[in-house]
Amino acid sequence: MSTIVKRGYVPEDEKEFSAESIEILRKAGQDLLYLINHGYHIKGASTFVGNHYLLSERQRLALVRAISTDENIKLRASKEVKNIPQGCVVNIDGFNTIITLEVALSDSLLLKCMDGTIRDLAALRGTYRLIDKTDKAIMLIGNALEKSKISKAVFYLDAPVSNSGRLKQRIIELLSQFTFEVEVEVINNVDSVLEKLENVITGDAIILDKCVSWINLNAKLVEEINKDYPYVDFGDIAT
Repeated sequence: MSTIVKRGYVPEDEKEFSAESIEILRKAGQDLLYLINHGYHIKGASTFVGNHYLLSERQRLALVRAISTDENIKLRASKEVKNIPQGCVVNIDGFNTIITLEVALSDSLLLKCMDGTIRDLAALRGTYRLIDKTDKAIMLIGNALEKSKISKAVFYLDAPVSNSGRLKQRIIELLSQFTFEVEVEVINNVDSVLEKLENVITGDAIILDKCVSWINLNAKLVEEINKDYPYVDFGDIAT
């Protein structure tokens, strides 16, 4: 894989997420937060706010991914595992985690969200291919888990997504050098499985709301990649 690929890069981002545009987005985010905190569904509320501020589809998606109700933020915070327990089993939302790290390694757009997670805008749409950043992303995960002295890591990959089998083999090959056990499940219902588990590594909001407990590993790893990463920051939108 000699070709250099910038995962998540969209040329229009330089304009749509410029300093001037971010100021408008933050105002729009505050309006969206007010509406969803008062019971409005985020889909309809984001359409209303997006139309009012004349936002692009990508800007609207950024708001939907970054903004959460006060109730959901409290719920997620109550279930977050700050320090990975030694000897535990971690359950990893494979595509969600690896793609976010690939985006970070590509210096592409990342969002610092209200719930403390880091999310990207690189939609899968059923397709995925390994790129020049994939191995490094997997090794970042492996090194972090080795330091935490876990006993086992279970990766869950969505079977309908292209190249899920290839990614499975690459995860197994690269992480075989570590002391913890590695298992990779390629299944059709990743979200519904992870929603019932503990020590889940993901940034997916729906899973975070339903799982037993979760680990915000992506935020730690992106900081390791670049502690001054130029996020589009919605973390303090409520203040």
